[in-house]
Amino acid sequence: MASAESDKYRSFMHGDGEKSTVWRLGAPPNYDVVNKLFEEERTKEWPEGSLEEKVQRLLKTWEMEMVHKVRPEDQKSVHSQGFSASTNGMKPLTRNEISAIGGYNAFLATTLPPVHRIYDPEKETVESGMSTFLTAFPRGFAIEVLDVYCGPPRIAFKFRHWGYMEGPFKDHPPHGQRVDFFGVCIFHVDEESKVEKAEYFYNRGNFLASFLSAPAAAASASGCPVMRAN
Repeated sequence: MASAESDKYRSFMHGDGEKSTVWRLGAPPNYDVVNKLFEEERTKEWPEGSLEEKVQRLLKTWEMEMVHKVRPEDQKSVHSQGFSASTNGMKPLTRNEISAIGGYNAFLATTLPPVHRIYDPEKETVESGMSTFLTAFPRGFAIEVLDVYCGPPRIAFKFRHWGYMEGPFKDHPPHGQRVDFFGVCIFHVDEESKVEKAEYFYNRGNFLASFLSAPAAAASASGCPVMRAN
């Protein structure tokens, strides 16, 4: 995939520091289409240099590196030693474990019995997981920070992810509607603002159910997502 020379919202994609980076698709990803969706439909526009804008850039950069950089040592937004990430209070995964199974599969980890899984990350590869969501969301899956509750070294914030299901998801035909989901994340960062630990909380069931039929209303992660189906 061709890439632009810079990205307005993400770091560590271009320049001398990335000359030896191994990219999953052979080159840095091009975010022009999803950036357009983000700019058209974001609900917050944070001033450059504000805490919220810095957290949003860190979040977008972190997600980009988890999905698109093959080697853990190329991921510059995270701490080089002892990094871990968890979803809904489940077992934390190391940087090597996330790289081995893929960012999508790590984010969608579940304790549900296999028979009840709309999407089973244990049966997916890095490549199939990426392909599933790139196919379902041809215009990408935008993300924004809605609120930052406290600053470093422990950054707690609320986020919104959204995209249009204009392609099939597994055996489910596209419905063309917007899929929204909301969650809360805690980034533990060091003095250089590199992520040492990431803790995500969101309602996995509501998100995946949005692929089965057009959402009647924006599904929010109201209540405690940990107490709902994981």
